[in-house]
Amino acid sequence: MSAPRPDVPALPVTFRPTLTRVVLLSVGLAMFLVITVIALMLERLNPGERITFIFVAALFFGVLALLSRPRVTADDTGVTVVNITRTRRLAWEEILRVNLRSGDPWVFLDLSDGTSMPALGIQPGMAKEQAIRDARALRALTESRSAAGGDTP
Repeated sequence: MSAPRPDVPALPVTFRPTLTRVVLLSVGLAMFLVITVIALMLERLNPGERITFIFVAALFFGVLALLSRPRVTADDTGVTVVNITRTRRLAWEEILRVNLRSGDPWVFLDLSDGTSMPALGIQPGMAKEQAIRDARALRALTESRSAAGGDTP
């Protein structure tokens, strides 16, 4: 029996690993606050050492914020894939297939240039069912947009 056909979501739509994002930003904020409070409470530290503690705490928070950045946004003209350090805009015609196989850490997009691109905005790590729904929705969007693009003269 095949999987149920997902409804094509209304555009624009953004897919992101919400639970992962909440955990990363919460842990980052908590770490920043704890390290900052400790730096301010330790009487033996001079001002330069305190600033260094706070700078390192901000650096930790920045890294976790960067890790929480991935998302996939679909609109009428295409898809924007925001990964950790790179953003790429794709036209619907460039996306041939949306893959999320068992064991994959995130969705992979097969592109018309023969390459495959990771889309970290849909990842089954902490919310597997949500990732599967999001991957199916993006696949349905890709298939409907490709079919619509192929029907026009």
